[in-house]
Amino acid sequence: MTKPAICERGNSVENKREVQLQAWCESVTGQPQQDLQPVFGDARPWRYYRVTDGVRSFIAVDTQNTEQALRSYMAVADSYKSRGVLVPELVAVHEQRGFMLMTDLGSSLLLSHLSEATLTDWYPQVYPHLANIMQVQDSELGALPSFAEQELRAELELMAQWLLKEHLQLQLTASEQDLWQGFCDRLVDNAQAQPQVGVHRKLHARNILVQGEGQLAFTGFHDAAIGPITYDAVSLLRDCYVRWPQTQVQQLATDCYDYLRDIRNDLQVDRATWQRWFDLMGMQRHCYVSGLFARRYERDGNPGYLQDIPRNLAYLHDIAAIYAEFDDFRAFLTERVMPAFAQSK
Repeated sequence: MTKPAICERGNSVENKREVQLQAWCESVTGQPQQDLQPVFGDARPWRYYRVTDGVRSFIAVDTQNTEQALRSYMAVADSYKSRGVLVPELVAVHEQRGFMLMTDLGSSLLLSHLSEATLTDWYPQVYPHLANIMQVQDSELGALPSFAEQELRAELELMAQWLLKEHLQLQLTASEQDLWQGFCDRLVDNAQAQPQVGVHRKLHARNILVQGEGQLAFTGFHDAAIGPITYDAVSLLRDCYVRWPQTQVQQLATDCYDYLRDIRNDLQVDRATWQRWFDLMGMQRHCYVSGLFARRYERDGNPGYLQDIPRNLAYLHDIAAIYAEFDDFRAFLTERVMPAFAQSK
């Protein structure tokens, strides 16, 4: 298998944009920026740097010329704030180049506070914010985009295209293709059966920052949309970057259901229905991130997320084991996908 060239920070295009961002930050802060300090990021191509004006620090963001995404982000940030969700404040924007300068909320990620002993302390603190995010279904730009069938299938296709075909070079048989199609159909039907609410779509412990006195702040809502009610809950509790014991996750999912049911009129289903919604929504997301992480390597030359794929495949395998209807898919994972990934390293 021919491996892609690994992207270096000194890539000419990236370096040019970094120089432009540095110059813009200097003009905004009035302070020389000798070296931009890369900080936390995600699997999308946005890049984050910490800069200073000599007194305070800020986060500079390069959205890679995505002017529309930048405008959407700013509008959603305003809507989140109006609902009491703490997000970074925008200090300056260069729309044409896709640059932002935001307040620095620090580097105390929720992830660094989590352990098996503290899960039940921290995760329930997110639920009120999750409920507020659900209320955000529009911004000053209009209704948020709908995370509907086309988008759900496009995300599932990332796994088929970038993990199975490009990274693992698996040639699916006709029966395997039928199996995959049927699997995707079930996941899409499950998502569409749920109440549709405002969703953050990247709600995990790397995108939540702990402030003074335990206050929580939220980042990474670039793709906020209207989607299934369990999407953010399963993204949070079955985190694609860290895994917790299933018994704890299941109890936390039930607690989340109980919290939301008490405050929402559209969640009049029993716990078993919620749990199935939650489980199958998680399977859709784990397929998506597995494909996304493979694409970051195969297309973009970034190997940093390959280590997270086995965790997401394990999620898929273990949840499939709960439902007899996914026995064939679990066998496909066990016999074809997981061995191929192990050999690809």
